[in-house]
Amino acid sequence: MKFSLEEILEATSAKILKNEGVEDLTFTFSTDTRTIKEGEIYLPLKGENFDGEKFIDKALESGAVGFFITQNYPQKPTFQTKLILQVENTLTAYLQLANFYRKKINPITVAITGSSGKTTTKEMAFCVAGEKFKTHKSELNFNNEIGLCKTILSMPEGTEVLILEMGMRGLGEIELLSKYSEPDIAIIANVGTAHIGRLGSKENIAKAKCEIVKYMKENGTLIAHEDELIKKEKGKREKEEIIYFSLDKVNILNRSIGYSKFEYKNHEYELNIEGDYNIQNSLAVIEMGLKLGMSENDIASGLRKYSPIEKRWEVQEIQGFKIINDSYNANPDSMQAAIKTVLDVYTSPLLLVLGDMGELGKNEVDYHKQIGEFLVKNIKQNVNVITVGKLANKITEVLNKNGGFSKNFENNLQTSRYILDNVKIGTTIILKASRSMKFEEIIERVNE
Repeated sequence: MKFSLEEILEATSAKILKNEGVEDLTFTFSTDTRTIKEGEIYLPLKGENFDGEKFIDKALESGAVGFFITQNYPQKPTFQTKLILQVENTLTAYLQLANFYRKKINPITVAITGSSGKTTTKEMAFCVAGEKFKTHKSELNFNNEIGLCKTILSMPEGTEVLILEMGMRGLGEIELLSKYSEPDIAIIANVGTAHIGRLGSKENIAKAKCEIVKYMKENGTLIAHEDELIKKEKGKREKEEIIYFSLDKVNILNRSIGYSKFEYKNHEYELNIEGDYNIQNSLAVIEMGLKLGMSENDIASGLRKYSPIEKRWEVQEIQGFKIINDSYNANPDSMQAAIKTVLDVYTSPLLLVLGDMGELGKNEVDYHKQIGEFLVKNIKQNVNVITVGKLANKITEVLNKNGGFSKNFENNLQTSRYILDNVKIGTTIILKASRSMKFEEIIERVNE
């Protein structure tokens, strides 16, 4: 998207400090001096650990035609440049530019959040909406304020449906994303224990997730997992249409490796992935599709096209092992769901490699013990468990204390050596841990 100077001023209310004949030009923006292109305007962002205004000279050397500065910028604007714009806050200006462009293109905007599964739900939603509409989505994990701006500003003209993933680190963050995206449809995939260390309770997590409707358009629709915490929070503000979905309303017809088939609202759907939690995610997308006016057949066709992305239930054949890499992230809910899926669908021999789960706060030890207790109740014959990390050792301790057998390792190198030296060829291995554990290192070592 290219902006005229007039549009920039309309969107941001910026003050012009310098203008040397650029009124007839149009501009794009860059927040990164490493990738800035000639003729772009540099928009320096600020954070706790960085200050983009320190790199204005580098931006100009790389061809920037102008730049934004804040009122607190310590130097006088004496650079060789054609355009200097002053705003109170550069991130706010970035968000305002994104909002201006979203309004100009005016797509149906779908915002998606959840404690887990939001990226999967987003990818499914993109596959489904794309069956009928010109659709644009958040890439990778672009689910914060900067990612929201990048996604919106990269939206092609003519986009009919915009799908935005929204993450959070605390209260107020999803509200901010809602403010500048103004969704028509909002999806809350679930409320779980992810980020409970920051928010303190599941009640606060539900409150944070429900911020997604704060700036929803009039007559918008919330599609949410049927959860009492969401219902309690939404009871405070019954402004929008609410559609609840639940696995209780589903008839599961087939669970097998790499495949799920189920009936929902008198229509059959298929997924090329296993796991009841993936079926649950797809229910939100089915409701989205119906709200967009799509037929059940078109929705079903889109769901069949979904495939997992990297480190999310990524299945590989390596050195005679079937390795399922689901190590992009982990919390108690997603850990239990992954374990249940493996035990339900895969035949022995199985090896569960479980690592530390992060951001669980003061009760992190108890949450890891609960995974051990879950395994004690559900473990089957010829299913082995090893753990990696100090917190995950609590899983091992619970298993061993209750008559099971588990080994704990300090690092990924030790883990990969154990697999190569002790695990039977033909074993299915699932890797599940928080991203910080870098479980891809285990795959790399096994594959050497």
